[in-house]
Amino acid sequence: MITLINPNSTVAMTESMLRVARQVAPGVLIQGLTNHGGPAAIQGADDGAAAVPPMLEVVEQAAQTGTQAIIIGCFDDTGLDEARALVGCPVLGIGQAAYLTALAVGARFSVVTTLSVSVPVLQENIQRYGLGAHLGRVRASDVPVLALEHDPEGATQKVLDEVRRAEAEDGVQSVVLGCGGMVDIAARAGQGSSVRMIDGVRAAVAMAAAL
Repeated sequence: MITLINPNSTVAMTESMLRVARQVAPGVLIQGLTNHGGPAAIQGADDGAAAVPPMLEVVEQAAQTGTQAIIIGCFDDTGLDEARALVGCPVLGIGQAAYLTALAVGARFSVVTTLSVSVPVLQENIQRYGLGAHLGRVRASDVPVLALEHDPEGATQKVLDEVRRAEAEDGVQSVVLGCGGMVDIAARAGQGSSVRMIDGVRAAVAMAAAL
């Protein structure tokens, strides 16, 4: 069994990620848990810090169910190191999984995230993972996290506009979609782009299933 944990308290986002996760690994039992003690959305370092203590309680709860792998479903990889120190099973972050998948596509990738407040967090993570030399740019689409649920068409258009700018300006082979709420954007985009769009939920589930 794989457990996907949403570090924010928005159940609709948990359900969206869980739906996609089950599509990626249909033969694997996957459960979704929501961090009800966290903020409604994680936008920047302060929200991430607030989410970690109650999220670690959810991580312990997941471990007690006998799960074989845990996925942290926030692109900031919120509390990833703390969760790994807490349990014995593999713990994957959707951000880290997406970056590693991007390296299979080509030497350089850019990231399109939500708001500018998230950019420093992602830049720091990429450097910490030793991937800075492969980064084109971390771009903000100016789409609030919850808009991905409340206004999917408008939010998708703004994200895709930024993906196209990355394609034109950054010299990259892939663009990583920098939010767990962006799970449906690549499918909505259809064909016509020369860069591959990478969703961290799909990347993390594939890795967890392999493990």
